Amino acid sequence: MKNILVTGGAGFIGSHLCERLLKEGNNVICMDNYFTGRKENIVHLLSNPYFELVRHDVTFPYYIEVDEIYNLACPASPIHYQFDPISTVKTSVIGAINMLGLAKRVQAKILQASTSEVYGDPVVHPQKEGYWGNVNPVGERSCYDEGKRCAETLFMDYHRQNGVDIKIVRIFNTYGPRMRPDDGRVVSNFIMQALKGEDITIYGEGTQTRSFQYIDDLVEGMIRMMATEDFTGPVNIGNPVEFTMLELAEKVIQLTGTKSKIVHKPLPADDPKQRQPDITLAKEKLNGWEPKVALEEGLKRTVGYFENMK
Repeated sequence: MKNILVTGGAGFIGSHLCERLLKEGNNVICMDNYFTGRKENIVHLLSNPYFELVRHDVTFPYYIEVDEIYNLACPASPIHYQFDPISTVKTSVIGAINMLGLAKRVQAKILQASTSEVYGDPVVHPQKEGYWGNVNPVGERSCYDEGKRCAETLFMDYHRQNGVDIKIVRIFNTYGPRMRPDDGRVVSNFIMQALKGEDITIYGEGTQTRSFQYIDDLVEGMIRMMATEDFTGPVNIGNPVEFTMLELAEKVIQLTGTKSKIVHKPLPADDPKQRQPDITLAKEKLNGWEPKVALEEGLKRTVGYFENMK
């Protein structure tokens, strides 16, 4: 039994990760300050004697004896990370420093949940890990994009200078149950609008593409990454199958049976036109990992979750 700390553990991704780690027989400490995480996501785990919930902000030091750390703490949707951009940068940068310091002291493995946003609005397609990105350092999204890029820098420097056993995963668009209905992300937006019978809002012409990964596939990739030896990453974890925003909206309309119509609004600043991972490295280094859940199946499960919330 390993002692595993998950920062941001009450969030969408973190709660699924905590659940999986408990199923594998680990002792799990879930840390969250509930800025975007919710107790509802982990309340079903509280009766498990090997699960511990800690209310704590990752920007302050935390002292504990653990074997592994999954650093997920950071608001990940534009609505939330732009609400307090300075706090977002501090969470990514100071949070990384605090967790890396902890990993160094107790000699724990530590995984950084980075993001495809480090590639910005890419001019290389699909995106490989060696691509340095096309990021606006002074835009409205920069607090998140540059915060995550700086966190990757810190992880690599702690590894090179102090020998910390690090892992970096770059997470591409992920969806599934326990997403917040108000997070402003495209899957939850479309589903909530459809279930309410409201117009489905597409920004721009709807020709911009994204690759959508179901939460179970992401968790599997993260756990496999943590188990690797002599490999730091970064490694892309995402679904390489691309869909346009129009195609996604049409699938949601079909699955919900809504009478919602599609309406178009202007594109937000710095919104990437394409986003698709090259997962060659993940397949090679993570024991053949690749996404298993098709978009339609994943959307059915997610629609069911939001229907039950009503």
